[in-house]
Amino acid sequence: MNMSFLDKWRKRHRAHGSVPLAESVRADPGSVVELLSECPLLRAQATDAGVELDDSVRSLERLDQLQPVWRDDPEVLPWLGNDAGLYLGTVLVRTVPGAVWHVWPDGQPVVRLASGREVDVVAAGHDWADTGAPELSQLYAEVSET
Repeated sequence: MNMSFLDKWRKRHRAHGSVPLAESVRADPGSVVELLSECPLLRAQATDAGVELDDSVRSLERLDQLQPVWRDDPEVLPWLGNDAGLYLGTVLVRTVPGAVWHVWPDGQPVVRLASGREVDVVAAGHDWADTGAPELSQLYAEVSET
């Protein structure tokens, strides 16, 4: 996978000291979408449960129905929550007109809607992984209406 924004970031980082990732993200948003959509742990859990993650709203509904076996593993839980948030963001960016990834100066990826509202999808993913609420499909419905 070609992620030219990482190459640019690395070159600038070596040459000029620290460069915020957010600056590199602006340089190549297409690669960022690819990178953030990987969600390997969530995809593995979903595949094991027979759920296909095809970046659709329906796949969010199917994720909401999974048995939360990851809650028994304190090492997996935070990573799965992160992946769930990134997957929710991926579905939003690919299906809601005007939704784009944005990275805060601290490196936190969020989804910025056409209205300017920013949704911290990673925090939402952690809530979902920890407690099951709000459901990913419910949050999608709320966000996509605004």
